[in-house]
Amino acid sequence: MASGMGGLAGDTRFLHIGPHKSGTTAIQGAFHLARPRLREQGLVYIGENRQPAGAAQQAAGLPAMFGSSHGRDSYWRELLDEVEAADGLRPVISSEFFCMADDEAARRIVEDLGGSRVHVIVTLRPLAKILPAQWQQFIQAGQRRSYEEWLDDMFNHSPSGQSVRPFWRRHDHPALVNRWLDIVGAQNLTVIAVDDSDPGMLLRSFEEIVDLPDGFLAPDETQANRSLSYAEAEFFRRFNRAFLDEGLEELLYGRYIRRGLAPHLKYHYRPAREDAVIRTPAWAMERAAKLGAEAQTTLSGLGLRTMGDLAVLGAVPENRVGTPSHGGSIPVEAAAHAVVGTLAEVERRERSREKAAEKEAAAAARKAAAAAREKADKAAEKARRRDPDRLPNVSARRLARELLRRGVRKIGRLRRRMLRGPRNRGAAR
Repeated sequence: MASGMGGLAGDTRFLHIGPHKSGTTAIQGAFHLARPRLREQGLVYIGENRQPAGAAQQAAGLPAMFGSSHGRDSYWRELLDEVEAADGLRPVISSEFFCMADDEAARRIVEDLGGSRVHVIVTLRPLAKILPAQWQQFIQAGQRRSYEEWLDDMFNHSPSGQSVRPFWRRHDHPALVNRWLDIVGAQNLTVIAVDDSDPGMLLRSFEEIVDLPDGFLAPDETQANRSLSYAEAEFFRRFNRAFLDEGLEELLYGRYIRRGLAPHLKYHYRPAREDAVIRTPAWAMERAAKLGAEAQTTLSGLGLRTMGDLAVLGAVPENRVGTPSHGGSIPVEAAAHAVVGTLAEVERRERSREKAAEKEAAAAARKAAAAAREKADKAAEKARRRDPDRLPNVSARRLARELLRRGVRKIGRLRRRMLRGPRNRGAAR
């Protein structure tokens, strides 16, 4: 069976590497939503969630984000096992964190996924639009620099600097494409130049690449991945500064701010269209446009499969040029949702912890009951052997009940200590 884009092999494994803020959420949401129907088309979307972020981060060798831990060490191995178990279906894998892999990690990722069977897909948007989107995303990850300070770092400091390297690893478009091109070759790499003026272009492009019928992929309307407005980003930035100044535990930030406050605010509150735009100073837009035009020239000469017009990479949206708004406060409604989002995540985690404690206590009680019955049976058997003609004064059933009662009391004390313990030891647990 041949797949799309001019007859890619039927055993092709599709790897979408982003980068960030290039429509990745829309792509991942559409494939996630289509899971039940993909198998009929000979495809399988890898991972349980919208994207296998943990596996991609491990494969790329990334450190844990601020406020996060890596969790299991087996995410990448589990992803590879799922790919191998696809049973004749063509796997589709999408995560923007793959774009962060260096040369060695990228080569290892491709080799692990099947070498020449891998077809890499790169989605690109103009730097002029990427800049504000990435700044506010970094803010949500704990950064504290203002937009002007951050822009100065991005354009006026060495791309290899510690504070600058993550951005340019993602968004030096020629370097990103060449890194993967050297590994898979031009025949196994497709670049999509995303045209924001055509909302359906991105999903149609993916349908063509993986050989799906027109209109098969549909946006997931349940997602709320809007960017923060300037006022909201400033709120987060100042919060981050106060949070770190207080020396609070980093895991608190990941648990309650990035996974609680931020998504709740973005889902339940939408700023006015005019307020939502983060304007970028003209000097930075000019630099972005120049780099975008150079990227167009470089990529056009690589003999790649391209979809869309690479000229969009140098585009500058005029309505986004200007001095960032310096409004010092967010609306009361937004502030209310921010507080509620944090509290909702606290309650969710508390309930999860209580359920886990109850489950553990129930398992311990069952184990104690079984041990008590076994002990009672052994005691009764021992008594019968000692005096076969005389029944023991205490029946095995009664002895078991007494041992079980004592065990339940002990389990109850253990459960209370478990529920009380984290508060005494600090929220880091």
